Amino acid sequence: MTEGARGVLLADVALPVPLPRALTYVVPDKLAAAVRPGARVLCTIGSRRIVGVVVTVRTEAPPEKAKALLSVLDGISLPEDLVGFLLRVSGYYLAPIGEVVRLALPPADKEANEVVEVAPTLFGTAPKGVAPRKVQWVVATSVIEASNVGRAAPLLAFVRAHGTIPLSRLEDQFGGARSTVKRLREQGLLAIEEREATRDPFFVESVERDAPHDATPAQAAAIETIAIALRRAAEDEAGKSGATFLLHGVTGSGKTEVYLRAIADAKALGRGSIMLVPEIALTPQLVGRFRARFGDEVAVLHSGLTPRERFDMWRKLRDGAVDVAIGARSALFAPIRDLGLVIVDEEHDPSFKQEEGVRYQARDMAILRAHMHGGVCVLGSATPSLETEQLARAKKAVKLVLPDRARAQTLPKVEIVDLKRIGPGPTGDRRISLLLHRAIQATLEAKEQTILFLNRRGFAPSVRCEGCGESASCPHCTVALTFHKKRGGVMRCHWCDYEAPMPVTCAKCGADRIVLEGLGTEKLEESLAEAFPEARIARLDRDVASGKDVEKVLSRVRSREVDILVGTQMVTKGHDLPHVTLVGVINADAALSMPDFRAAERTFQLLVQVAGRAGRGDTPGRVLVQTYDPEHHAIRFASKHDVGGFLDCELRDRRELLYPPFSRMALARVDAVDEGEAQRAAEVLARAARAAAGVVDPFGAAEGTLDVRGPAAAPIARVRNRFRFRVMLRSTSREKLRQGTLAVHAAIAQLPRTVRASIDVDPVNLL
Repeated sequence: MTEGARGVLLADVALPVPLPRALTYVVPDKLAAAVRPGARVLCTIGSRRIVGVVVTVRTEAPPEKAKALLSVLDGISLPEDLVGFLLRVSGYYLAPIGEVVRLALPPADKEANEVVEVAPTLFGTAPKGVAPRKVQWVVATSVIEASNVGRAAPLLAFVRAHGTIPLSRLEDQFGGARSTVKRLREQGLLAIEEREATRDPFFVESVERDAPHDATPAQAAAIETIAIALRRAAEDEAGKSGATFLLHGVTGSGKTEVYLRAIADAKALGRGSIMLVPEIALTPQLVGRFRARFGDEVAVLHSGLTPRERFDMWRKLRDGAVDVAIGARSALFAPIRDLGLVIVDEEHDPSFKQEEGVRYQARDMAILRAHMHGGVCVLGSATPSLETEQLARAKKAVKLVLPDRARAQTLPKVEIVDLKRIGPGPTGDRRISLLLHRAIQATLEAKEQTILFLNRRGFAPSVRCEGCGESASCPHCTVALTFHKKRGGVMRCHWCDYEAPMPVTCAKCGADRIVLEGLGTEKLEESLAEAFPEARIARLDRDVASGKDVEKVLSRVRSREVDILVGTQMVTKGHDLPHVTLVGVINADAALSMPDFRAAERTFQLLVQVAGRAGRGDTPGRVLVQTYDPEHHAIRFASKHDVGGFLDCELRDRRELLYPPFSRMALARVDAVDEGEAQRAAEVLARAARAAAGVVDPFGAAEGTLDVRGPAAAPIARVRNRFRFRVMLRSTSREKLRQGTLAVHAAIAQLPRTVRASIDVDPVNLL
């Protein structure tokens, strides 16, 4: 063994098994030079041989019965700086390091996690696939031209500035590029290399090139401020000049152009970039703009890729062949070289919080990763989250404002429709009010497009007996069944996917008075088809579109094959649909009834975002917001596009109650098949938290104390036949909250195996 002043060389290895920490192994002398953080190693656990990833290396006395590493594996390895970030994520969210490391690794064969002598996998090797397609790259050589190269000089200078560039991009940039390259190659000034083509359905064979657009004064100021921060960070060898910006721009203000310029500035400094978007399948236009600006020098990471395609992307990023990654929250873990910029678009979106497994908040970890690299983080939104807004007000982030739309369009006029006063239109359905019906008719006559937003899919949210009042509910979950007419007339649970046929008579009283209640997107689509038979209607929700199918629906809207688009919150994501002039919000109150202190914030964000889809072309937009509570502050501020007013009001209320962002929260969740066992387990966790808290304030979370609430049944008390309980921890002190969560974490390890328990630090979903 390699002896040191204090012992032997040891490696802490993250393994793909449900262990709370890395395991320590002794490093044999013959492997000492190859073992480093990020390396894949072959080791044993029990009688199994397994592949792990080294996370730390140290020299000290070995633990008793410590085993030796068997070998270091070639091929896939993680950058050392990325491993440091993964350790911070694991520590903050109390997540097993093996599960966190898995987030940063590319896909593997189906045999992953089974160590085999033949081909250990990923944590293993590249997945098998078809032979890759090759593309030609032009590479600048070190040869100096003997004489003037004439008209080839601009092309030669362009290649030298980039070092290496795809031949297809040169053909876009310069006429007759192929023959010019051939001539310069014969002179030894350029070389040609064949490389694997990017496999990605977002990438087409060619794309029209795009040059930077003229910036508005507000855009120019934001671009220059970020550029200065990037230069300062790049010049700071100590890596302590990182910065965080909140880019607050109204819908259509041109935030994407600011992102593109920032990435171009980072590239010019030789630094890589990551851009996170809420859901990559919903933003094909965004990907198209990035490809038009940067060509094939962009890696798009999304669920629509095959394992082979994902591996290709991962390897290009790790090897430095590509220095820009775009994707949903998991792109945060991309192995970018010399990372200098992390952008989070629509930073307020709740999808940035992972709800299963490692429950990380990608927005918060984006700030951490950028700062660990001495880089810049840009958080963009038209409706900033209260957490990010408070960062700016506390001077921990710099706020950059884009107050106007980039193309000088006015924000759409928003009208509130009080459903208590305004009756239904010709359909007889109160959710399609007379005002909304007339507005849709006028939009159709003007040959323009309409979006109708209803955040509830299905035909009818509930099925009820008029005789006894009994509602059809899921036998496995405490939720009502939703009726789906086009799925064969079945009732379906949106929590566990249980399905049952529509009953003829009531199971409780036997009456044949079964009725459908409420309105879902499917029923709204049918009602509109009856009311406007000449209209072409499409629907965008999880029942009809996912993955690549989303873009098919949006393409039909952009090509004006659709007159009315009905959808859930999928239609609120930053789509640029220039012919949409009317947006109707069917039920603005739906999200306000949720048992969550963020209900008003989410409602406001949804309303402002969906309203922003109107009037993005040459014709002014109009928005109708239907509600039974027109005086609610979220609806009033949204109708005036008054983001600042809402933030002031909501932050004042949160401060008074010491809710985030003025405190930190953690949620312990427990579930079990036996209700009593689940409740007793939750009580064990609550006692552990209170013991760590010391002093208990019966009146709530006083400054500096740890407030422990529960155990209490979860709002959805049973899912998949498992009863659910919660314990909430809250404190203005990070240290107090940390003490409480660590105590709960230790107590979870002592619970029976029949009980499942988890800790969610900084929860977004309180259900």
